Amino acid sequence: MRAPKSFAVVVRRRDGSLQVRERAMVDGRQGVARWPLVRGVMSLVESLRLGSEALRFSADQLEKDWIADESAQGPQGSKPEKRAAGAKGLGVLGAFGLALVSMVTADDGAPVQSSGAGRKLGTWLMLLVAVSLFVALPQGAAAGINRLLGLNLEVQSPAFQAITGAFKLTIVVGYLLLIRRVPDIRRVFQYHGAEHKTISTYEANEALTVENARAKTTMHPRCGTTFLVMVALVSILVFITIGQALPRIHTGSAVLDNVAFFLEKLPFLPLIAAVTFEIQRVLQKITTAEPDDAQLEVALASLRVTLFRQEQGQASEVNDDVAFASYDALLGAERLRAA
Repeated sequence: MRAPKSFAVVVRRRDGSLQVRERAMVDGRQGVARWPLVRGVMSLVESLRLGSEALRFSADQLEKDWIADESAQGPQGSKPEKRAAGAKGLGVLGAFGLALVSMVTADDGAPVQSSGAGRKLGTWLMLLVAVSLFVALPQGAAAGINRLLGLNLEVQSPAFQAITGAFKLTIVVGYLLLIRRVPDIRRVFQYHGAEHKTISTYEANEALTVENARAKTTMHPRCGTTFLVMVALVSILVFITIGQALPRIHTGSAVLDNVAFFLEKLPFLPLIAAVTFEIQRVLQKITTAEPDDAQLEVALASLRVTLFRQEQGQASEVNDDVAFASYDALLGAERLRAA
């Protein structure tokens, strides 16, 4: 969870305890970093760095659980066997999904197990797979349809781009639907749903309890890509598709033609907004899943710690990690009573 002045990560350990890492945040978006367009890039970079930190923290806790299990089982429980068992249900699609996340959130400060050359090779391979799947494949599919149906469309024509966009959307949504069936990825989507329920509970000014959060929906209007950006993307697809069907405009002036076309498009905007809203809900239904109470406790704990740090406004250095036996224990901690 991220607030303007605080950041917290909570991980559920295998023994059921909650491992907490928290720190205050300093807003680095000053001067040029606050300029339009620049601030968007800065926000993205910060999100990737915080995501990298959260992933490394989670991986560290998993490693500790593996070591604890091996120690309890004695010499027979080797680490390679334990790791293979833990990754058994991941599958190729899920592994690719997690690898993409790992690739885009890695930074120079992250501890790595492989050599620099090996890491760079893996990054380039994942980038190649991603470009092939989400860029080259839709383009190739559109070219195939163009040739098969004898459409004779130019590559840069609106119709050809519309076909390419349709294939791209189908591939992306289909990929998400497929990896949703992977148990490990589904747990990620469950935690995504727990996050939404927790935020909705807070925004409703209700106590941050599992009972209150459980009743909330996994949908949230501010999830993922902003609504206005999605409206813009959908409008491009819509007008590429129906633009040729609208009354032709020939005023003799390029300026007047643009103004007239703008006025022609206005009646479609409410419909585009409505369609975008439904698309957003469909995508959230894919990337969120109903969490269990234990997952809700993790999300609630993260938000509660974040709010405490936000109100305290302490220094920005990382504090020592703290473990709590349960969510109730975290709520009863003296350091969080003020929250």
